[in-house]
Amino acid sequence: MLQNVSSQSLDVENDLLRAAGQLEENRALISPAMSTFTQPTLSIVVPTRNEVDNIDELVRRLEHALSSVPAEIVFVDDSNDQTPQAIEAVSARTQLPIVLIHRPPEQQMGGLGGAVVEGLRAARAPWVCVMDADLQHPPELIPDLLDRANRDNADLVLASRYDKHSGHQGLGRARTLVSRGLHAMARVMFPGKMHNVSDPLTGYFLVRREAIDADQLHPRGFKILLEILIRFPELRVAEIPFQFGNRYAGKSKASTREAFNYLSHLWSLRFGDNAGRLIAFALVGASGIAVNSLVLAFATEWLGIYYLTSLLLATAASTVWNFSLTEWWVYPDRSHSSKWLRRLGLFFFMNNAALLLRGPLVFVLTSGWGVHYLVSNLFSLVAFTLLRFGLADKVIWTQPKPHSAKFNPATASQLRGVPPLNKRAAAPKKVFDYDIHGIVTVQSEVALPELQRFLSTETVEHPTISVQIRWLPRRLKAQTASSSERRILYRESVGNLGFAAQIEDCGTIEVLASPLLRWSPHVLYTNLVEPILRWTFVQKGYALVHAACMAFGDKAYLVTARTDTGKTTTLLRMLRTLQRQWIGIGAAFLSDDLTLVSPDGRVLPYPKPMTISHHTVQAVNPKALTRRERLALLVQSRAHSRSGRRFAFLLAKTHLPVATINTIVQLLIPPPKYDVQRLIPSVKIATGAKLTGIFVIERFWTGGEASLKENEALEILLNNCEDAYGFPPYESIKEYLYKSNGHDLRTMESAIIAQALKGLSGTLICSNNLGWSQNILAQVMDTFTFSEVVQPAQPALAPVLAA
Repeated sequence: MLQNVSSQSLDVENDLLRAAGQLEENRALISPAMSTFTQPTLSIVVPTRNEVDNIDELVRRLEHALSSVPAEIVFVDDSNDQTPQAIEAVSARTQLPIVLIHRPPEQQMGGLGGAVVEGLRAARAPWVCVMDADLQHPPELIPDLLDRANRDNADLVLASRYDKHSGHQGLGRARTLVSRGLHAMARVMFPGKMHNVSDPLTGYFLVRREAIDADQLHPRGFKILLEILIRFPELRVAEIPFQFGNRYAGKSKASTREAFNYLSHLWSLRFGDNAGRLIAFALVGASGIAVNSLVLAFATEWLGIYYLTSLLLATAASTVWNFSLTEWWVYPDRSHSSKWLRRLGLFFFMNNAALLLRGPLVFVLTSGWGVHYLVSNLFSLVAFTLLRFGLADKVIWTQPKPHSAKFNPATASQLRGVPPLNKRAAAPKKVFDYDIHGIVTVQSEVALPELQRFLSTETVEHPTISVQIRWLPRRLKAQTASSSERRILYRESVGNLGFAAQIEDCGTIEVLASPLLRWSPHVLYTNLVEPILRWTFVQKGYALVHAACMAFGDKAYLVTARTDTGKTTTLLRMLRTLQRQWIGIGAAFLSDDLTLVSPDGRVLPYPKPMTISHHTVQAVNPKALTRRERLALLVQSRAHSRSGRRFAFLLAKTHLPVATINTIVQLLIPPPKYDVQRLIPSVKIATGAKLTGIFVIERFWTGGEASLKENEALEILLNNCEDAYGFPPYESIKEYLYKSNGHDLRTMESAIIAQALKGLSGTLICSNNLGWSQNILAQVMDTFTFSEVVQPAQPALAPVLAA
């Protein structure tokens, strides 16, 4: 009895039945032949590829071994020979129910492991046995596997080739050495999970179907058991020994490619899928450099071709080489995600675009930061390997979407006796919702770490700002004269491969960002979302001012300065001093960079992660950072220093794609950002306070203080606000942002801040040694009486405070 099911139709039927909640009840009604099946106790899943000569003997021995066990055989076939016909023929001569799932080439994802996953999805029995078709796995062992599972109450029983009572003469000496080596790698990579498993790479095992979720398995190659053990560590595992015999007929499918697949899969299981692919992609790129050099030398020296022409030939040759190797090794499971000619064209375009971008990056590093040109070149190669990998992974070799065969919902529902479905339910898309004090809401396809403290557990139905990642058009669509929508498009010379964004105000502010920004959420937020937030808050009646803020009880003090002056260090020193010495006056943190101010003088916290430097680390306990983080800070501080920022502003005046260069640099060298409670664990974060005073800090060779009038403090604060948003694309989009419905939001922002500062004292403090914190604390403490200050933990300081 044979049920022939295509992979596509099986997926569709499974989806329909799951949607109706009747998968188990109705699966037997898929075809008339299935109506005669009894409910099996065991499903035998056999992945096959060109096993035509093994099918008869395998089914004969299975029928004999399982004479007392209600069982079915599920063949998942990837063959291009007569194996499907052999399965159909044998099904007429056996009493065992047989299901055949033949996967066409475009659906053969994941190799043998992917076929096993298809079989697990199709299996009807509570127990599933996975075995090969070549009879090196003896069918007579299956009753022992079932007996051991029942006796030990195990979820998974594996047949081990390396138990002390086992044998593996069917492997041969060479394959035994390779198998042992691969096994050793698995034990090294996963010592805990492999501790009590003697053979995690065996292809012969029994598993309780309900103990695993097939949708969580993403196999690549032969070793499906290894992934099951790693993905589901809670499984109760037992094992029995067996003699791994000789192959009955046909040829082994083991190959060098499968070994590479195993190594990359092992890496991805340990470090994540992209980590393994990145290593493979980098190795392919390294081999491409060798090919490029050889072709260049051969064409120039042996063929006598002009070297620039040879360079073009070498680039073409290495690109074809890299593309072929990437197809074969890095993305074998995605080789059918789109037409190969399209992938090749995109790959060529990506490599040529990378050549155009590497030049400016080398120039920035060498001429701007004084890095040796060889080091700059090496850095650019590494940098664009990461960028090229991101584009290859997300654009060229995209993750294939689940296949869906064409079907008639009405006919399908009549066959199963369930109501027809109008459409298949779409999987929910992951989004991140942020609610900033109930004033502005943001919904983003990319996590925005700067807004982490405003992350909402509830879905925002109508966000104020929506952030999405998209490929953007070359130009804006034409708008009708009556349209109330407003749009602006920012694109650099590299287009969608670099920094590009479209902003559209249609009730919700729709922000479409190019794919590169997905990988640099700091740039996405700081250079795009935050400027939009600034002017959106103004429309709501609030000002997002460029100032740090601390609260002492209900009294709040702003500390403002130009970018990179030292606000963060000053604030942390104040918090540290208060924590160790003067604590007791209700000191709390509100923000270190931006503070939300209302016209009535109330301030609300805006606690973004702090961008720190070496000076900042000195202001807190250095042990707050790990050794690795402190070492990384050496590089991060230099890349994100005042001099680096100043040079970036100079570049902004050129015609280079500066925002793209900035995105790539910050992708490769992320800014050192840490939450305030990581740096000072016991710090309190205020929920709000009344604005009481403002301090302006400046670097100056001679220190000193001066009082500020209200209009002077207002002017300085506005200038500092503008200084915070000077980097591209702000200059190109700012007029669009602050002009709303015929109103100039700059006037509204100035009025909000002026009202908030009304009647407040302002102080300008200049220092040549970054010592503003002592001056600010001294002035703040003058506003408290001695009785309001709790005595310090160190008694020796009491006379000082009293004085």
